[in-house]
Amino acid sequence: MKNPEFYTLATFEYVADVQILKGRLESDGIPVFLRDEYTLNSDPMISNAIGGVKLQVYYSDKEKATEIYNDIRAYAIDDEGNLRRCPNCKAQKMETYYSRKGLFYKLFPFFEIRKYKCLNCEFITKPQ
Repeated sequence: MKNPEFYTLATFEYVADVQILKGRLESDGIPVFLRDEYTLNSDPMISNAIGGVKLQVYYSDKEKATEIYNDIRAYAIDDEGNLRRCPNCKAQKMETYYSRKGLFYKLFPFFEIRKYKCLNCEFITKPQ
C-alpha cells in the first residue's frame, strides 16, 4: 500500500541517475526519499523488474519540487541537437517514452521502438 504522505516525483533506472536532482532539491530545503535505493545498490540489474529507484518528496513539497525538476531535467533532442517539439501543443518539453508492454519489452526495453511523450499535454508520438 502506498503511503499517502509521499509523492513520487520521478523514477530513475539507476541510483546514480538521481543524485543531481536529489542534491538540488535538498539544497533548496526539500527533504528527499529514495525508495528502493538500497535494493538497487545491492543488485542494479533488477532495476527494470522493480521499476527503478523512486524519488519521493512530501506532498506538501510537491509543487516546489516539480517546478525545480522541470527547470533542470534533460528534454529530448532531435538529430540536429534541437529540443523536440510536441506535434500536438508545440511545447518543447518532450521526453523519451517506453510503454514496456509485454514481458519481452519489460525484460529487454532497448528493443522497443523509441517514442516521445510531451510533459505539457501528455501526447505520445507514434513510433518512427
